[in-house]
Amino acid sequence: MSRSLNRVTLLGNVGNDPDVRATPTGGRVAQFSLATSRVWNDQGGVKQEKTEWHRCVAWNSARGGGAQLADLLERYVRKGDKLYVEGRLETRQWQDKEGKTRYTTEIIAQEVILLGNRREGEDGAPAHTPAARGTAKAGAAANGKGGDEFTDFPGALDTQNDDDLPF
Repeated sequence: MSRSLNRVTLLGNVGNDPDVRATPTGGRVAQFSLATSRVWNDQGGVKQEKTEWHRCVAWNSARGGGAQLADLLERYVRKGDKLYVEGRLETRQWQDKEGKTRYTTEIIAQEVILLGNRREGEDGAPAHTPAARGTAKAGAAANGKGGDEFTDFPGALDTQNDDDLPF
């Protein structure tokens, strides 16, 4: 049997707040767009830029004990945030109102990492909690605290005193 691989890795900016919905079976799914850009110089030396928009979908874990990606995206991700998204490509089809068959290709997110600077809230506090700085993996073990595992160790993410690191 031959092997195959369907893996997508994106690093970009969120184009809209995640749209989180409940499915008829009780699951939850988040949909959002992610923009990636590439920059190059044309033959005349003029800088060019092209932005690609990617449709991303993240599901809560079916087993219930893993990372609930849709819930985490709803809670921590906003338009403009920089995200690392890893997953697989899927193409699906449906019939529109006129009976025409339509297709769309989406990235089914399996891992999401929130990157970049924290936005400041009105009180000067970060708008996102420290838990959002960690990774969320589909199927990863959860500790039952809904993604707030870093709140037990408030200094764990403090990078001010990294001088004692051995590397």
